[in-house]
Amino acid sequence: MTKKLLLIDGNSIAFKAFYALYTAMDKFTNPSGLHTSAIYGFNRMLDKVLDDEQPTDVLVAFDAGKVTFRTKMFADYKGGRAKTPTELSEQFPFIKELVNDRGIATYELPDYEADDIIGTLAKQAEDSGDYEVVIVTGDRDLTQLTSDKTTVQVSKKGVTELETYTPKHVEEKLGVKPSQIIEIKGLKGDNSDNYPGVEKVGDKTALKLIQQFGTIDNLYQNIDDVSGKKLKEHLIQDEDQARRAHKLATINREAPITISLADLNYKGDDIDKLTDFYERMGFKSFLAKLSVDDNDHSEDQSKIEYTVLTKDNLSELDQFKDEVSFHLEMSEENYHISPLIGFAVGQGDHWYVTNQPELLKDPHVSRLLTSETVKKNLFDAKRTFVGLYRQSIILKNVDFDMLLVSYLLNTTNNSNDVGTVAHLHGFYNIKTDEEVYGKGAKRQIDAQSPEFLAHIVHKAKAIDQLHDDMFKDLDEHNQTTLYRDIEIKIAFVLAKMEINGIKVDAGTLEAMGSKFKERIAEIQQTIYQEAGEEFNIGSPKQLGKILFEKLRLPILKKTKTGYSTSVDVLEKLAPDAPIVQNVLDYRQIAKLQSTYIDGLLKVIHKDDGKVHTRYLQTLTQTGRLSSVDPNLQNIPIRTEEGRLIRQAFVPTQPGWQIFSSDYSQIELRVLASITGDQNMQEAFKEGEDIHATTARRIFGLPSNEAVTPELRRQAKAVNFGIVYGISDFGLSQNTGITRKQAHQFIERYFEEYPGVKKYMDDIVKFARNHRYVETIAHRRRYLPDINSKSFNLRSFAERTAMNTPIQGSAADIIKIAMINMNEAIKDMKTKMLLQVHDELIFEVPNDELETVKKLIPSVMDSAIKLDVPLKVESHWGKTWYDAK
Repeated sequence: MTKKLLLIDGNSIAFKAFYALYTAMDKFTNPSGLHTSAIYGFNRMLDKVLDDEQPTDVLVAFDAGKVTFRTKMFADYKGGRAKTPTELSEQFPFIKELVNDRGIATYELPDYEADDIIGTLAKQAEDSGDYEVVIVTGDRDLTQLTSDKTTVQVSKKGVTELETYTPKHVEEKLGVKPSQIIEIKGLKGDNSDNYPGVEKVGDKTALKLIQQFGTIDNLYQNIDDVSGKKLKEHLIQDEDQARRAHKLATINREAPITISLADLNYKGDDIDKLTDFYERMGFKSFLAKLSVDDNDHSEDQSKIEYTVLTKDNLSELDQFKDEVSFHLEMSEENYHISPLIGFAVGQGDHWYVTNQPELLKDPHVSRLLTSETVKKNLFDAKRTFVGLYRQSIILKNVDFDMLLVSYLLNTTNNSNDVGTVAHLHGFYNIKTDEEVYGKGAKRQIDAQSPEFLAHIVHKAKAIDQLHDDMFKDLDEHNQTTLYRDIEIKIAFVLAKMEINGIKVDAGTLEAMGSKFKERIAEIQQTIYQEAGEEFNIGSPKQLGKILFEKLRLPILKKTKTGYSTSVDVLEKLAPDAPIVQNVLDYRQIAKLQSTYIDGLLKVIHKDDGKVHTRYLQTLTQTGRLSSVDPNLQNIPIRTEEGRLIRQAFVPTQPGWQIFSSDYSQIELRVLASITGDQNMQEAFKEGEDIHATTARRIFGLPSNEAVTPELRRQAKAVNFGIVYGISDFGLSQNTGITRKQAHQFIERYFEEYPGVKKYMDDIVKFARNHRYVETIAHRRRYLPDINSKSFNLRSFAERTAMNTPIQGSAADIIKIAMINMNEAIKDMKTKMLLQVHDELIFEVPNDELETVKKLIPSVMDSAIKLDVPLKVESHWGKTWYDAK
């Protein structure tokens, strides 16, 4: 019987595991503070490959150290690599302990790399004729070992998605045989390993040469046959480098290892040791899986018991009296238009599923979903509510939204895929949508297949299995109130707003579009005249040649593909070159035409004349909402042309008004409140213009001297810059002052507002100790780089620590206001239509206008009690434009 040898590249997989989970790293520390992300990811990889491959023999090979025969050959070999983070290096001893507890041998050899150990053992196994060999690695260099008896699996995404290389796949993907990979490396060198090849020879040239000559030896034996004088000169000049690179790239398959194939027998898990290990690491999900496996109750996605719902057995759903988990499957991302293709419902071991969404309307199903006594657990309440609403079903009594809870526990856990989120929380008996349906153009949903039914049952079961543990984690994070009082409530407020939509007058947009097209044509002709020829204005390459070669404007920045024609470059050139200002105008109006005129016309619903945006509740790290399909938060307001687009947004009924209420300087008010700065608080309490007040303070103006618009503008830039953790460089770029002046402004600012300075220092200290920061509602943002040795990474994390509580708290406040507002107007004809950052948009009948003028600001002002008053400014008119 043929044995199967599994060889694992320990170092490369550990690195992949560490960085795959890096953004969520704070979840991966054990009770004693040890970082465990690489250990966790490594174990997930082991679970997958051991289950998939069922090997008889296994070895995990590790590098013994940085000094090897390759560094002796070339001192700078791998010299450009950053030092291994201590958060990773501290995990290696425990990875080796884990591997041994799983009954797997480990090995390392001084002066050699793990690649050489793997290459040597793979060759011994092949030569014996008794083995099939599988290599698992994060490094494509090992694909040179691929043969008829050896496959190499390279991690693509994280450590559990692997790409299998066979000799055929190598040739199809790389264009050469496995043995020729080192020939390619010899010619082009390897940037990641920091050794050079032949000058001016990159991937394409190296591939072409090896496809022509086969090997480096044959190339140099036939050097006169190389076409291209310069290329031939480089090849001759750098022959020594090419041959050295070839040696460096070649895996040594005769390494003097002291371990033999007979030592690699896979013994399987030592349950006692592994249990102890998982407990020390705090791996609850692996402990639970170990228990399941030990009792032989493991399952896979193809083996789950469920009942297919039909008209004859729908009454069986009446058994669910208290709680149920439910998943509604749709074929597309936009749930306002996506077909419904099935649903699963159940609890514990009782599951029902169907690919007939019309069964939702049956009384046994709809009664369950609309019940105010039966709790519903699901994934993405807003999506589910809208999908059911389209079937005239009003979803009620949602207790657990797995997507929202996962997002609150860590704002990077925001995937819209149930399987992906389930894996993050330790439930592995589920595949991702990509694994079942495919990706992109290859996505295929066969709603008639048993796999489809099993997949959506597994989604419902994952929700059911995880809700207790995830709620417990919420409690431990002090976030249950945030979830129950804000996030789950705002989901239904947003669903209602999305369903309402906002009316858009297509005629107004079309008339505006005609004017824009005329304006674009006029500007285009002016640019052609100024350039002296016609060209594609939208092509950076052609524009660059006109501006910098023909017109000889100063070159401010270059890119890999030529001259930079970015907005910041053009804005600096515009004052001295009319053609540049015309290009900027052309771009601006062309974007308005394509994105907002044409874009909005495409999404006006034919039945109600409205646009129905979707709000993404789990996208941002700060808790702010985002609008998509279309994005109604990004309609320009800085130019008159952009503002005019809002004229197309009108009330549903004649004689009604569009009503806008906007929090005034909410982030600065939050800053004043959470920092406790007396000077800033006093300014807000006295109703002063905070930017003028700041200008007086940092510029030392007497109280009787007027603040000029320019000084107020600079003070405003400092005020908001502080909120976003701006540097002196950033402030100088924003205001046009020197970096030295900007530094002085910031220093002066902190002298005048010492409470703000103390807050900034304290919040960074808190972040360093806890590795996260919180908003006033306990929304957390984890900062894995806060103690990084990299100055850039650490600095960004520090700025994030300063500004997240401010921005996030502002997001909390407007969500609370929206929840309260929804309740305040529930018996009125007035409707809340849009949220645009700190602004709420309503449509109001004339007979309710006087009421809402007082009601809306009152509700928004009282959303939360700060140490300074909130201030709301309201405007109204026949269109959104008139309301601003």
